[in-house]
Amino acid sequence: MNEVPGKRIADSRVTLSALMGPQDTNGLGNVHGGVIMKMVDEAGGLATMRHGGRPTVTVAMDSMTFIEPIRVGMFVTCMAELTYVGRTSMEVRVEVAAENPLLGTSSITNVAYLVFVALDESGQPTPVPPLIYETDEDKRRAERARARQEYRKQQRATEQQTS
Repeated sequence: MNEVPGKRIADSRVTLSALMGPQDTNGLGNVHGGVIMKMVDEAGGLATMRHGGRPTVTVAMDSMTFIEPIRVGMFVTCMAELTYVGRTSMEVRVEVAAENPLLGTSSITNVAYLVFVALDESGQPTPVPPLIYETDEDKRRAERARARQEYRKQQRATEQQTS
């Protein structure tokens, strides 16, 4: 049996950036949460496709708290990296930063965790390579990711029982 070689977290890391314009904002000049959520989903999807070498679909997005508003004219960057890999699923952490390019100031505005599943040619879940944890921080994040994954499974089981 051939074992699939693992991939490093750095091999699939993604940075996605965009300048926020008037079309991205509400009447107060704040960027719509949905615009940021879409960027987060795209960055996470790209990271998981790089890791799995397959198309992926979003199956879960943990809560996303907007720490501070993002305003029109800000440069938004989403940095995505895998934290955990199961057999067909992958958890990705996406950190959102907003920069005021005129002032040169930047701050983290959101952190989100999403789960994606890799798909084969017929649209069915398919195995992905294991994830190689290189640092102590990678290992700590993986442990927290395993706990989140277990919590998600418990939530699904509870929802199925009450349906």
